[in-house]
Amino acid sequence: MTQFGATQFEMISSKDNPLLKQIRLLQAVGSKGHKHRLANAQAVIEGVHLLQTWVGDASLTTLLTSAAGLVNTEVGKAIERHLVLCPQTRLVELDEELWPLISELANAPHFLGLIQLPNSILQPITEELKISGDVVVLEGIQDAGNVGSILRTAAATGVKTVIALSGCAHLWSSKVLRAAMGAHHQLTLYEDWTPSELIAHIEAPLLITAAQGKTDLYTLQAQLKNPVVWVFGNEGHGVTAALRSQGQVVSIPLNQRVESLNVATAAAVCLFETFRVRSG
Repeated sequence: MTQFGATQFEMISSKDNPLLKQIRLLQAVGSKGHKHRLANAQAVIEGVHLLQTWVGDASLTTLLTSAAGLVNTEVGKAIERHLVLCPQTRLVELDEELWPLISELANAPHFLGLIQLPNSILQPITEELKISGDVVVLEGIQDAGNVGSILRTAAATGVKTVIALSGCAHLWSSKVLRAAMGAHHQLTLYEDWTPSELIAHIEAPLLITAAQGKTDLYTLQAQLKNPVVWVFGNEGHGVTAALRSQGQVVSIPLNQRVESLNVATAAAVCLFETFRVRSG
């Protein structure tokens, strides 16, 4: 059993180990993985740079590596820093031959963790919940890379809250976590909401993004000085009519030879324009 400072690693050398089975279920794609993550209140994060964003956070409860991972300087430093603040963390050394069973990253240092999901994901919506300030709303965005990129942009532009309506890629899936590169750690996240729940619990006005909107993004400077709720829709169909009727429809000026933007790009333009107006 490997010793790390005063802490010993558990050694796993069997593919039938319960922890490995649990990790694989948490990593499952689609509704199966989503249900298991909610039932266990956990998600899997993998990769040195992603884990570094959770170092020192008590929600990072378990760290896994291998003998090869332990000789990596960044992995060792991250474990050491985390243990200083969270000494009760479970440390696991996995037999190197078993690492491909749980890893989704080729040729990366062996480093994976289990995090506890936040209460905003686990607890039911209460009537008293009122969300003030800027909010990003995702409706029907199914590409995990786009969802993760939007979360990263939201964090970069100072947005604190993101709400994913039912039908979006699951926010705590492995692919979204990797694409967001630690943005989850800076945001309050809600998911599986309905449009009616959204309207009932937000306070700022809705700005609905669309390829054809009556309002030009760059005419909104006065409005963008105050909190807004940006709504970004499905890559193919955009925001549904039900939500479009609840807010102001906004478009981004484009070259006439281009019909539309990728949703993550559109979100970046809108959110950074909001950030620019506030900064100026």
